Amino acid sequence: MQDHTAQAGHVPTPRPALAMIGVNLMVFMATLDMSIVNVALPTLTESLATDFATIQWVILSYVLVIASLLLLVSRLGDMYDKKRIFAAGLVLFIAASLCCGLAPSVSWLIGFRAMQGIGAAMSQALGMAIVTQIAPPSGRGRALGFIGATVAMGLMLGPPLGGVLIGLLGWRELFLLNIPLGLLALFAVVRFMPALPPQRRGERFDLPGAAIACLTLACYCLGMTFMQRHGPTDAAALILLAASALGLAVFIKVERQSPAPMLDLSLFANPLISLPLAMATLVFVTGASGFIMPFFLQAGQGYSVTQVGLLLMILPASMAVTAPVSGSLADRYGARGMSLLGLVVLTGGCLALGTLTELTPWWGYLLRTMPVGLGIGIFQAPNNTTIMGQMPPHRLGVGSGLANYARVFGQSTGLPLVATIFSGIVHATGSIADHADFASAPPAALAAGIAGVFHALAGLLCVAIAMAVWAWKIEDRRKMKGK
Repeated sequence: MQDHTAQAGHVPTPRPALAMIGVNLMVFMATLDMSIVNVALPTLTESLATDFATIQWVILSYVLVIASLLLLVSRLGDMYDKKRIFAAGLVLFIAASLCCGLAPSVSWLIGFRAMQGIGAAMSQALGMAIVTQIAPPSGRGRALGFIGATVAMGLMLGPPLGGVLIGLLGWRELFLLNIPLGLLALFAVVRFMPALPPQRRGERFDLPGAAIACLTLACYCLGMTFMQRHGPTDAAALILLAASALGLAVFIKVERQSPAPMLDLSLFANPLISLPLAMATLVFVTGASGFIMPFFLQAGQGYSVTQVGLLLMILPASMAVTAPVSGSLADRYGARGMSLLGLVVLTGGCLALGTLTELTPWWGYLLRTMPVGLGIGIFQAPNNTTIMGQMPPHRLGVGSGLANYARVFGQSTGLPLVATIFSGIVHATGSIADHADFASAPPAALAAGIAGVFHALAGLLCVAIAMAVWAWKIEDRRKMKGK
């Protein structure tokens, strides 16, 4: 029966390179759907007859669901066939995209975006694990580098593509675009990805740990979001963050006592896992600084919205150029050196951006911001290669989830941190009210706020550089003992 099926052509022919195209297409869509919707918020507010406080949940519902489910899905990926979970998430993402494109009201759109987030989490959480498992070890860094480049491309193309689609066809096309791309990705995954069964059989699912983790992560991300929107003294934000801290303590206690924990806490005892995760978090705290640049470029330097969009493309574009190259170089020369190089370049870029003034020309901005994109691109793939290379084979799913969550955690933490530093300096320097619109701040005050933010971020990156050196020394000692 099996031979007959194979002859009939119903058994997928494993072709890792083509399967990874499907994985990258899904990563591209999930990233694009974050950046492309930002451009549509004013249009959505008008078309759906709502206000900004409501329409922001079109983004928040998507991001919060992904953040809450990443670790849960990662654990499921270590217990069941990763291919089936990835494909099911892709199908749900396509269906939810269709529903978003047909949504009759803002409430339906928010609900469908949450459903879209479930599909994105099911696929995103396992993308790196799948690539690590099906790529040859000699090409693992390059394969993970292409994922980093794909993320950068999604971020880069979102704003201009969104503007074109809204102008020509309307906001619904932002979501309907995912249908042909998703079907192509699904074909590649179903047809060319091999089955990826669990490395260990009979593992149980930690339901209490999963529930506590979801609630804890949701409280944290929602609390940080409220803090970003309403300030560090917002009561709801403080309550949610306190609840997340309590949830973390309960989660650690439950996981230590569980015979089959959702997150194996012993993984963090390996400094070659915990240090790269901490470094990634600090890097993506830096990456969260991008949202303040439009205030400076538009209100402080007088550029138009279109010009600002073009200027902001330089960072993800430089990431897209360096990410696959750094992955290949990590395969050849080792991941540690490339990660450290990326951190140094990124720190130099932050220090350079700290010298921006209201008189800096456009090319001066480009020269300063390019090292930031180059540094993130150089750092990301080698660092992910290190994390995934240290994971036991039966924990690749959790490793992929942790690497993804370092990004989510860094961004959700970085946004309110950057906002607090920037607004504090602008308010103090510009002598404006605490809750004034930044558009009314003097250009010199905006420039001072930018300088303060990037000097602070450079300090955080110095901590990451120290971690990288420490990890390198630990790795060298292990190699010496191995000899």
